[in-house]
Amino acid sequence: MPEPSATALSEASDEKPSTTLQHQEKRTGRSPGQVAWDRLKKDKVAIICASIIVFFILVAILAPLLTALQSADPTTGLKADATRTNTDIVDINGLPMQGTSAAHWMGVEPRLGRDLFARWAYGARPSLVIGFVAAAASTMIGVTLGLLAGYLGGVVDRVISWVIDFFLSLPILILIIAIVPIVQKGFAGTGDLTNEETSDIRFWTLIVVLFIFGWMGLARLVRGEVKSLREREFVQAARAIGVPTRQILFREILPNLVGPIIVSASIAVPAYIVYEATLSYLGVGLVEPTASWGRTISDAQSLFSIYPLWLWPPVIGLSLLVLALSLLGDSIRDAFDPSSRR
Repeated sequence: MPEPSATALSEASDEKPSTTLQHQEKRTGRSPGQVAWDRLKKDKVAIICASIIVFFILVAILAPLLTALQSADPTTGLKADATRTNTDIVDINGLPMQGTSAAHWMGVEPRLGRDLFARWAYGARPSLVIGFVAAAASTMIGVTLGLLAGYLGGVVDRVISWVIDFFLSLPILILIIAIVPIVQKGFAGTGDLTNEETSDIRFWTLIVVLFIFGWMGLARLVRGEVKSLREREFVQAARAIGVPTRQILFREILPNLVGPIIVSASIAVPAYIVYEATLSYLGVGLVEPTASWGRTISDAQSLFSIYPLWLWPPVIGLSLLVLALSLLGDSIRDAFDPSSRR
């Protein structure tokens, strides 16, 4: 067998270290976001929780289609609807005369005979919209004020810190219970509002109030991180060469805060969903005929011992959604934390 030449051996020896070096560069050149994403993809808890969240989002988006998949009601010949009543299928005491069926997958609502599956599917919508929109808005406010307070310091820092402390000292739940009827009365004026108008006003009022009272924790977190980052060499170098403050904040400092911001937002979403359900349960959230899990739980508790099918679907749906969002937030936090190992 002919022996390889010295040149071939040299080329082979040069090729292997080069390939290894390129592989190492690929491994060591990844951003914190890429590292966190790789860790999340290997986290079974995160994958399961993300799947549950996607499932509920699809249920909320496809609620009309899912409801239409049910058979027509034999008493009316119509497809089920979240607001259509049918008192012909309830007895004199208001209790349903039929259980689950092809026309009503989760049975019907006592007294009014509305389809419970349609109420459950449409009820996911306000919870998800309020949770995600309020979390996004409060995140933007918290990040912006935290950046300004931490980087500018001085009077700006003292004023923003005072505002944060002031808002944190307020009893949020009591304030929301008081503010919602006041705003509703302001829109009504001297006239009367329909139930649909009242529900719409309360829907947007809840979003505004929740993000106004929900940005303080993230702002304080961002402020502390910025205070340490502004003394780093890359920030000092940018200031020395005259980079505008806006570019320093959003191009130099903000990318280093992506991890804490994502974690805070992922934890805020389930908190806002619980707030919406709690307020609807207390009677200051969404009103009829708008479907809401919190409202359904409030109405169903009085007949739980007689007709538990009315209560369990929204309770299970709300519990699963909040649990999945909370565990996903924990997984995201661990993925961005280099010291954690799961």
